[in-house]
Amino acid sequence: MNRSLSAALLLAGALAMGSAAAAPRTVTDPQAPRALEAKGPVSVKWNDPAQFTEIRQSSNRFEAERGDWVQQLARYVQTSAAKPLQPGQTLDVTLVDVKRAGDYEPWHGPRGSDIRIMRDIYPPRITLQYTLKDASGGIIDEGEAKLSDSGYLHNIGVRSDSDPLRFEKRLIDDWVKRQLTTQATAAR
Repeated sequence: MNRSLSAALLLAGALAMGSAAAAPRTVTDPQAPRALEAKGPVSVKWNDPAQFTEIRQSSNRFEAERGDWVQQLARYVQTSAAKPLQPGQTLDVTLVDVKRAGDYEPWHGPRGSDIRIMRDIYPPRITLQYTLKDASGGIIDEGEAKLSDSGYLHNIGVRSDSDPLRFEKRLIDDWVKRQLTTQATAAR
Protein backbone atom coordinates (compact mmCIF):
# COMPACT_ATOMS: atom_id res chain seq x y z
CA MET A 1 0.00 0.00 0.00
CA ASN A 2 2.86 2.34 0.77
CA ARG A 3 4.27 1.72 -2.71
CA SER A 4 0.95 2.49 -4.40
CA LEU A 5 0.60 5.68 -2.34
CA SER A 6 4.10 6.76 -3.42
CA ALA A 7 3.32 5.97 -7.04
CA ALA A 8 0.06 7.93 -6.82
CA LEU A 9 1.84 10.91 -5.29
CA LEU A 10 4.53 10.83 -7.96
CA LEU A 11 1.89 10.65 -10.68
CA ALA A 12 -0.06 13.52 -9.10
CA GLY A 13 3.12 15.59 -8.87
CA ALA A 14 4.01 14.91 -12.49
CA LEU A 15 0.51 15.86 -13.61
CA ALA A 16 0.60 19.03 -11.54
CA MET A 17 3.94 20.03 -13.02
CA GLY A 18 2.74 19.25 -16.52
CA SER A 19 -0.42 21.24 -16.10
CA ALA A 20 1.50 24.14 -14.55
CA ALA A 21 3.78 24.21 -17.57
CA ALA A 22 0.76 24.07 -19.87
CA ALA A 23 -1.10 26.81 -17.98
CA PRO A 24 -1.91 29.79 -20.16
CA ARG A 25 0.71 32.46 -19.90
CA THR A 26 0.03 36.11 -19.66
CA VAL A 27 1.21 38.35 -22.47
CA THR A 28 3.53 40.05 -19.97
CA ASP A 29 5.22 36.82 -18.83
CA PRO A 30 8.99 37.43 -19.05
CA GLN A 31 9.39 33.92 -20.52
CA ALA A 32 6.86 34.60 -23.30
CA PRO A 33 8.38 35.15 -26.73
CA ARG A 34 8.70 38.67 -28.16
CA ALA A 35 8.83 37.59 -31.80
CA LEU A 36 7.34 35.00 -34.11
CA GLU A 37 9.39 32.27 -35.69
CA ALA A 38 10.55 33.38 -39.10
CA LYS A 39 8.19 31.91 -41.68
CA GLY A 40 8.02 33.29 -45.16
CA PRO A 41 8.68 36.89 -46.14
CA VAL A 42 7.20 38.61 -43.06
CA SER A 43 8.91 38.78 -39.68
CA VAL A 44 6.97 40.14 -36.71
CA LYS A 45 8.20 41.10 -33.27
CA TRP A 46 6.70 43.23 -30.53
CA ASN A 47 7.72 45.50 -27.71
CA ASP A 48 7.09 44.55 -24.08
CA PRO A 49 3.31 44.12 -23.78
CA ALA A 50 3.44 45.46 -20.20
CA GLN A 51 4.05 48.85 -21.85
CA PHE A 52 1.09 48.54 -24.23
CA THR A 53 -1.76 50.97 -23.60
CA GLU A 54 -4.09 47.96 -23.35
CA ILE A 55 -2.40 46.90 -20.13
CA ARG A 56 -1.09 50.18 -18.69
CA GLN A 57 -4.51 51.85 -18.82
CA SER A 58 -6.75 48.86 -18.18
CA SER A 59 -9.11 48.90 -15.24
CA ASN A 60 -8.71 45.09 -15.15
CA ARG A 61 -5.05 44.36 -15.72
CA PHE A 62 -5.54 40.65 -14.98
CA GLU A 63 -7.98 40.20 -17.88
CA ALA A 64 -5.97 42.48 -20.17
CA GLU A 65 -2.82 40.38 -19.65
CA ARG A 66 -4.50 36.99 -19.94
CA GLY A 67 -4.02 34.73 -22.92
CA ASP A 68 -1.82 35.00 -25.98
CA TRP A 69 -3.62 37.75 -27.87
CA VAL A 70 -0.36 39.52 -28.77
CA GLN A 71 0.93 36.39 -30.52
CA GLN A 72 -2.43 35.96 -32.24
CA LEU A 73 -2.23 39.51 -33.60
CA ALA A 74 1.38 38.98 -34.66
CA ARG A 75 0.46 35.76 -36.52
CA TYR A 76 -2.37 37.62 -38.22
CA VAL A 77 0.00 40.38 -39.32
CA GLN A 78 2.41 37.74 -40.61
CA THR A 79 -0.18 35.97 -42.77
CA SER A 80 -2.11 39.06 -43.94
CA ALA A 81 0.93 41.14 -44.81
CA ALA A 82 2.50 38.32 -46.82
CA LYS A 83 -0.35 38.27 -49.36
CA PRO A 84 0.38 41.48 -51.30
CA LEU A 85 4.17 41.11 -51.28
CA GLN A 86 5.84 40.53 -54.60
CA PRO A 87 8.35 37.66 -55.05
CA GLY A 88 11.57 38.43 -53.18
CA GLN A 89 10.11 41.23 -51.08
CA THR A 90 10.39 41.02 -47.30
CA LEU A 91 8.68 42.90 -44.52
CA ASP A 92 9.81 43.48 -40.94
CA VAL A 93 7.07 44.60 -38.54
CA THR A 94 7.30 45.62 -34.89
CA LEU A 95 4.13 46.01 -32.83
CA VAL A 96 4.94 49.12 -30.77
CA ASP A 97 1.64 49.65 -28.96
CA VAL A 98 -1.79 48.02 -28.85
CA LYS A 99 -5.07 49.16 -27.32
CA ARG A 100 -7.77 46.62 -27.97
CA ALA A 101 -11.33 47.61 -28.75
CA GLY A 102 -13.53 48.07 -25.71
CA ASP A 103 -12.63 48.32 -22.06
CA TYR A 104 -13.62 47.02 -18.66
CA GLU A 105 -16.14 48.99 -16.60
CA PRO A 106 -15.98 47.69 -13.02
CA TRP A 107 -18.63 50.12 -11.83
CA HIS A 108 -21.32 47.89 -13.40
CA GLY A 109 -21.28 45.53 -10.44
CA PRO A 110 -19.30 42.63 -9.05
CA ARG A 111 -18.78 40.93 -12.43
CA GLY A 112 -18.51 44.18 -14.40
CA SER A 113 -14.75 44.18 -14.30
CA ASP A 114 -14.66 40.82 -16.15
CA ILE A 115 -16.67 41.97 -19.16
CA ARG A 116 -15.16 43.95 -22.04
CA ILE A 117 -17.64 46.67 -22.94
CA MET A 118 -17.70 47.93 -26.54
CA ARG A 119 -18.37 51.66 -26.88
CA ASP A 120 -17.34 54.30 -29.41
CA ILE A 121 -15.08 55.86 -26.77
CA TYR A 122 -12.93 52.69 -26.67
CA PRO A 123 -11.71 52.30 -30.29
CA PRO A 124 -8.99 49.82 -31.22
CA ARG A 125 -5.54 51.33 -31.80
CA ILE A 126 -2.33 49.74 -33.02
CA THR A 127 1.01 51.44 -33.59
CA LEU A 128 3.50 49.52 -35.67
CA GLN A 129 6.82 50.15 -37.34
CA TYR A 130 7.63 48.47 -40.62
CA THR A 131 10.34 48.13 -43.24
CA LEU A 132 9.51 46.79 -46.68
CA LYS A 133 12.53 45.57 -48.70
CA ASP A 134 12.99 44.42 -52.26
CA ALA A 135 14.71 41.21 -53.31
CA SER A 136 18.16 42.81 -53.13
CA GLY A 137 17.55 44.14 -49.59
CA GLY A 138 16.95 47.73 -50.66
CA ILE A 139 14.32 49.61 -48.68
CA ILE A 140 11.12 50.23 -50.63
CA ASP A 141 9.19 51.81 -47.77
CA GLU A 142 9.53 52.19 -44.02
CA GLY A 143 7.78 54.10 -41.32
CA GLU A 144 5.42 54.06 -38.41
CA ALA A 145 1.73 53.44 -38.86
CA LYS A 146 -0.82 54.51 -36.26
CA LEU A 147 -3.95 52.48 -36.91
CA SER A 148 -7.27 53.42 -35.34
CA ASP A 149 -10.97 53.10 -36.14
CA SER A 150 -13.27 55.35 -34.12
CA GLY A 151 -16.27 53.99 -36.05
CA TYR A 152 -15.41 50.34 -35.39
CA LEU A 153 -18.88 49.55 -34.03
CA HIS A 154 -20.56 50.75 -37.22
CA ASN A 155 -18.71 48.53 -39.69
CA ILE A 156 -21.13 46.13 -41.31
CA GLY A 157 -20.14 42.47 -41.16
CA VAL A 158 -17.83 42.74 -38.19
CA ARG A 159 -20.57 42.55 -35.56
CA SER A 160 -21.53 39.00 -36.49
CA ASP A 161 -17.94 37.77 -36.13
CA SER A 162 -17.21 36.15 -32.77
CA ASP A 163 -13.41 36.52 -32.92
CA PRO A 164 -12.37 38.55 -29.84
CA LEU A 165 -9.68 40.26 -31.96
CA ARG A 166 -11.92 41.02 -34.94
CA PHE A 167 -11.67 44.81 -34.60
CA GLU A 168 -7.89 44.78 -34.31
CA LYS A 169 -7.60 42.39 -37.25
CA ARG A 170 -9.74 44.73 -39.31
CA LEU A 171 -7.27 47.54 -38.56
CA ILE A 172 -4.48 45.32 -39.84
CA ASP A 173 -6.47 44.40 -42.96
CA ASP A 174 -7.13 48.07 -43.69
CA TRP A 175 -3.43 48.92 -43.30
CA VAL A 176 -2.41 46.04 -45.56
CA LYS A 177 -4.88 47.17 -48.25
CA ARG A 178 -4.25 50.89 -47.94
CA GLN A 179 -0.50 51.13 -47.32
CA LEU A 180 1.26 47.86 -47.90
CA THR A 181 -0.44 46.73 -51.11
CA THR A 182 0.18 50.12 -52.70
CA GLN A 183 3.88 50.13 -51.82
CA ALA A 184 4.49 46.45 -52.63
CA THR A 185 2.89 46.59 -56.06
CA ALA A 186 4.38 50.00 -56.95
CA ALA A 187 7.86 48.52 -56.52
CA ARG A 188 7.44 45.94 -59.29
